[in-house]
Amino acid sequence: MSKEKGLHPRNKFNTGYNFDVLVQNNPNLKEFVATNNYGNLSIDFSNPKAVKELNKALLFSYKDLSVWDFPDENLCPPIPGRLDYIHHLSDLLSSEENIKILDIGTGATCIYPILGVAEYNWTFIGSDIDLDSLDYAQDIIYDNKLEEKITLRQQFNEQNILKGIIEDEDYFTATMCNPPFYKSAEEAQGANRRKTKNLGNNAVRNFSGNNNELWYVGGEKAFLHNYLYESSLFKTKSKWFTSLVSKKENIDSLEKSSKKLGAVEFKVIPMNQGNKVTRIACWRF
Repeated sequence: MSKEKGLHPRNKFNTGYNFDVLVQNNPNLKEFVATNNYGNLSIDFSNPKAVKELNKALLFSYKDLSVWDFPDENLCPPIPGRLDYIHHLSDLLSSEENIKILDIGTGATCIYPILGVAEYNWTFIGSDIDLDSLDYAQDIIYDNKLEEKITLRQQFNEQNILKGIIEDEDYFTATMCNPPFYKSAEEAQGANRRKTKNLGNNAVRNFSGNNNELWYVGGEKAFLHNYLYESSLFKTKSKWFTSLVSKKENIDSLEKSSKKLGAVEFKVIPMNQGNKVTRIACWRF
């Protein structure tokens, strides 16, 4: 299998997919696997059910993970890309011990905490504003016997990100976040239609997601600056604050604002996954 372009060297999926092994991990994947035009086993990536079963199979390559159930309405995270964030965070925290992470917007899939535990045995607190998502995430935690490593908290105020979540006794090695990209439901739906047109009419649910997963008033830039401002209110509560940043143009304003708020270091970690380019912004006080 050819190496995926740009995946972290420690990413266990950076040599492509062995579908024979993946079907063993998740037998439900078998019905979606077929020989493609190049004579290789693959799936139809425009079929959201196939994509979900593939990602389950990837996740179940960790022997301690065997259950990952969540509604089709929630985003199905691509496991290799999510794992890359974990590996890059590990590099950032290489000198640290007893690592504890706050995952902002953990979602129904609880993906970053379960990957962080599986790969590095970190401890997590996951926050989310959506109670239904937290219920599904809690079931995943129980089903995989991870309750000693992952704790969930609900954010009750949609205006807040860290306020109402970080408690007096908390101290985190780092925070992490995959922020909403879009400014409104309409913008998210427009992007969905464009992606659907590119992949085929049956791809709609491949890009589904609850409102809080997809959009935030003011879009990614507004979310990031709110997150940055609130991090300045909790300077001593986390050694590093980090976030994925989809739009490159948001980096400059974030860095300038971080300096005004007293950050002593700001760095950007590039991530390349196939044709997708993104980055992790990291700052500390």
